[in-house]
Amino acid sequence: MGPIVPPSPCRAEIDLGAIEHNARVLARAARGARVMAVVKADAYGHGAVPVSLAALRGGADALGVTTIAEAVQLRDAGIDAEILAWLFGVGDDVGVALEADVDLAVPSPGHLDTVLDAARRTGRRARVTPKIDTGLARSGITLDEWPSLLDRLVAASDEGLIEVTGLMAHFAHADDPGNPVIDQQVDRLHACVAQARARGVRCPVNHHANSAATLTRPDDGFEMVRPGIALYGLNPVDGLEAELVPAMTFSAEVLMVKRIAAGQGVSYGHTWHAPRDTTVALVAAGYADGVWRLLSGRLDVSIHGRRYPNVGRVCMDQFVVDLGPDPGDSVRAGDTAVLFGTGSDGGPTAAEWARTLGTIHYEVVTAVRGRAVRQHVLGARHASGGQREGSL
Repeated sequence: MGPIVPPSPCRAEIDLGAIEHNARVLARAARGARVMAVVKADAYGHGAVPVSLAALRGGADALGVTTIAEAVQLRDAGIDAEILAWLFGVGDDVGVALEADVDLAVPSPGHLDTVLDAARRTGRRARVTPKIDTGLARSGITLDEWPSLLDRLVAASDEGLIEVTGLMAHFAHADDPGNPVIDQQVDRLHACVAQARARGVRCPVNHHANSAATLTRPDDGFEMVRPGIALYGLNPVDGLEAELVPAMTFSAEVLMVKRIAAGQGVSYGHTWHAPRDTTVALVAAGYADGVWRLLSGRLDVSIHGRRYPNVGRVCMDQFVVDLGPDPGDSVRAGDTAVLFGTGSDGGPTAAEWARTLGTIHYEVVTAVRGRAVRQHVLGARHASGGQREGSL
């Protein structure tokens, strides 16, 4: 037996108990509507398969992904829940999705052509969700295209090529609950559903609500909600009271601790000089792992529940924090520095990073990459109780 390879000093711990808890919170907020847990982009960087299973345990009814490859990954893992994929090319062969019982969004007339071709070739009826552009002006069937496309949906349904599961759309301003565009978009999707039903297309399960709308607009009248970021415990609306628990804790090992003299410059370019004799620690994570270089001199880490500031530039693999002139033995090599987590002990959070960077916490958690090893923990302590039992 050869030597054991040391573990990565940089890791992202995913609390599946928090995922399950957040799914329950969202199911309650949905007030009887079904819940589609959005697990695209490897579950926002949290791990698609274990997160999907946790979300289903917490009360989710279906799973939403972007690509067909993401959907097939879940099927290959043995997940048999309803799955919807909503981004593929008009030149793609989507037969593999039909063979895997994956529902497909239809965002344009060309995409309908693609799906109908696959249905004819495979002999399998496609379950489709026409996507309406109610105002985001991104992907989606325009309101001008909708009447003629509805004619084609009726004909294809009568031919047995497709089953229309419902209509879907994406909000433009759901994180701004008072924005009047939201009501316009809701009204437009309801109108399209009514038109389809008048033509005999039942559209049993329609959905517009993302995380923000799930938590702030429970009375929109659609049969399903489609939350993403809230599933991971990140609040979609600033100031909104929600019992969400962040699921990801991003941390790295302290590799060394050393004294430096007053005036000593630290890291590339010596952008920071020690104002007095002090002690610094080297943390084993950098921009190749998801610690943005733009955070240089603007982030804190938490070690043993105490915050310490980064000094000097964040490097590809490491950065430095200032422990102060007399830290004693409070920090040692081998300790864990939490870069962001739940914030329950006053430590840094993904939302804090997002504010500093001028971005959104979606981008922060999905940017954790490279050598950051994901550890999925079952039963971690969170708002709804429970104890950490082990890891996957």
